[in-house]
Amino acid sequence: MACDFAASRPCGGSACNVTQHDSLLVPRARPRAGTLRGRARGCAVRMLSPAPRAATRPHARPGHPRGEPGPSRRSPGLGVCLGPKREGRGQAMAGFSELSDSELLQAEELREAEEPRSARDPDGAGKRKQAPRPLDRYALRYLCVTDLAGQSWCEQQAVFGMEEPRPPAPETAALLDAGKSIHLARELEVHDLVKIPTTSREDSWAIKILNLLSMIPVLQAVGHVRELPVFGVIEGVFVSGIIDELRYNTKGELELNELKTRSRPFMPGEAQRKKDHFQVSLYKYIFDTMVQGQLKPDVFTNHIHLRPEQPLGCQLRKHAQKIGFMITSFGDLLELMHLNLMFSDIPGIDCLKIEYSHQESSVPLGTEVVPYEEATVKEKAQYFLAYWKGQREARGVDIEEAWKCQSCSYSEICDWRKKRAEGLEKRSGPKKSK
Repeated sequence: MACDFAASRPCGGSACNVTQHDSLLVPRARPRAGTLRGRARGCAVRMLSPAPRAATRPHARPGHPRGEPGPSRRSPGLGVCLGPKREGRGQAMAGFSELSDSELLQAEELREAEEPRSARDPDGAGKRKQAPRPLDRYALRYLCVTDLAGQSWCEQQAVFGMEEPRPPAPETAALLDAGKSIHLARELEVHDLVKIPTTSREDSWAIKILNLLSMIPVLQAVGHVRELPVFGVIEGVFVSGIIDELRYNTKGELELNELKTRSRPFMPGEAQRKKDHFQVSLYKYIFDTMVQGQLKPDVFTNHIHLRPEQPLGCQLRKHAQKIGFMITSFGDLLELMHLNLMFSDIPGIDCLKIEYSHQESSVPLGTEVVPYEEATVKEKAQYFLAYWKGQREARGVDIEEAWKCQSCSYSEICDWRKKRAEGLEKRSGPKKSK
């Protein structure tokens, strides 16, 4: 079985018997190589284009507290990047007319097939049973940034997408294909894709981490990367995402740019912009915590139950060696990741931008600069994650946004919508007879 890494999540068990292929990004801009220890499973890889090596990073801002040379200068310069962006299942079919490239690419992603919680915890069989958290009910060990962003559009719709995934309508499928093509073309401008076979969950996650590590020296030397994976823990839940584009602007600021393609030739409405703003704000929040050294190896072992002692696949190790990493186990790779992020001189993201483009004509529709308020982002993330942690029930849209239901494929089975309609009828009272 073959699949692009960005279009599929790692399989569910602690080890997979079926060989898959994930996409590894190989930089064409090849920074200085180093060494590392670790093991992985086969996946597809992407390559970035070569660029002149610089003695010092020209984009470093003077006086930056973390501007001293770090291990990323002396250790392996990985030339591997992961495949297209992944998305939470069902979101691309969510009924929006505005679909981001990440949503288009990740719409086909399958969730990890994991064993039930009761099978993992046999000792709990005799204890009083409680309603499982949605994370356990849907066998999710982690969420995507776009899962949370989808909740800001309609949480109930996001839940239906988990419970009863449906194929997209023909017109939506056409949009997905067009969006994938646009996104892939932009991606291949900076790196190539290499197929690497994988046989374990650790191999698939190793590909993601190798792709992240390969981006660090490229961003430092060239000042521009695309498809950068980000990982972090928010409110006790592991969250993963892929940033469309990071680059240093003319002011020396680190800028995140997210491309959104639209089927209609005009800018989106307030509700869609609100969802998009939250998405890129989450990317910044997770990225900033990563480069501050908060992404520790035990995050992967404790939250998504990966085995640090697991040897990595032969072909993955060979490819890692070619790009400067000598690795034998997944745990070795986790340690390398932590050191590279903790001692790199990459700053936090300074500026958030969303670029809207008409899908059919590729005509730019406009660019929005997104204001970032960390307290607001954390508050929203806490609220949305409370559902997944079983602390509250799912909510649908408010009556003011009931227009979203017109394009929702789950409107006929949505109890939230029916209850809202019944409540509105009761408040308006019986019709007076003439």
